[in-house]
Amino acid sequence: MHAFQRMLEQFTAPVGTALDRFIAQKQEQFPYATGELSQLLRDIALASKIINREINRAGLTGIEGQAGGENVQGEQQQKLDVIADFRFSRALSKGGETCGIVSEESQDVIDTGNHDSKYVVTIDPLDGSSNIDVNVSVGTIFSIYRRKSELGTPPTIDDMLQKGTEQVAAGYILYGSSTMLVYTTGFGVHGFTYEPSLGEYFLSHPDMKIKEDGSIFSINEGAYNSFSPSIKKYLTYCKENEWSGRYIGSLVGDFHRNLLKGGIYLYPSTEKHPDGKLRLLYECNALAFLVEQAGGLATDGKQRILDIEPRTLHQRTPFYVGSPKMVQKVQEFLDEDDV
Repeated sequence: MHAFQRMLEQFTAPVGTALDRFIAQKQEQFPYATGELSQLLRDIALASKIINREINRAGLTGIEGQAGGENVQGEQQQKLDVIADFRFSRALSKGGETCGIVSEESQDVIDTGNHDSKYVVTIDPLDGSSNIDVNVSVGTIFSIYRRKSELGTPPTIDDMLQKGTEQVAAGYILYGSSTMLVYTTGFGVHGFTYEPSLGEYFLSHPDMKIKEDGSIFSINEGAYNSFSPSIKKYLTYCKENEWSGRYIGSLVGDFHRNLLKGGIYLYPSTEKHPDGKLRLLYECNALAFLVEQAGGLATDGKQRILDIEPRTLHQRTPFYVGSPKMVQKVQEFLDEDDV
């Protein structure tokens, strides 16, 4: 009887809080909310489940490798870049809660036709997609803003060119050994792990906080010769302290590890990319919002990322993000350039 009781307890234990239920519970934090933002987050979650499926069977279905074209950045598109862009654009358009989308894969604002919708979305559909061929983690990054233009009209570029402080929600999906969706609406950061047999995300990392300090630095040292003297000095400082260098080449993967373990991610300006390489609207703003909500910092080396006034849809920026003491320390080195 005792063995049966233990088995019964095992198989009847709570599975956890599903994403939909969590979103519904948190909706009361928005006095003006009428369900649109909640539905928008569900649309993003749905598309991510489809992308998760495609990534997991990429080697069997022949969708690895390059698609044969370039995106608006002049970068080689991977086949899954194209597929992810299509899936997220369609899910957001069909869901009806966003009037416009800015995607890394599209030159201009995508008009979804939902002109009565209150929100716009900026998104990197599949960050680090070249790593799929070698079975390394990749991700999706997104930001959500309230539109500025009048309801009932097409979205405008001004709807998209908003500072990061105007975000109402942001997050990422990490497709790795497990698939996770991490998001914030300005009331903390919460992580959900995908349970494929049930087809649901369940709360696994409530109220995520980054460590105040850490010992991991993430940077592409292959570009060392193009770094400024201050960044070279900072890297020497990291090595003198015997910190661990960890760099995947997938922004979401590197950011997620540092969020959990404490660390700093750096993508400084280089000779090849004097304005930095990462995109402000659909990469840096979202991660800056998340890290600040988790107790961290994000800067371009001169100012807070969320305070940058965007000028173009695909604007680039240097990016330093992570544990607050580590970001403050690299800032001390960067300040030497201005002396």
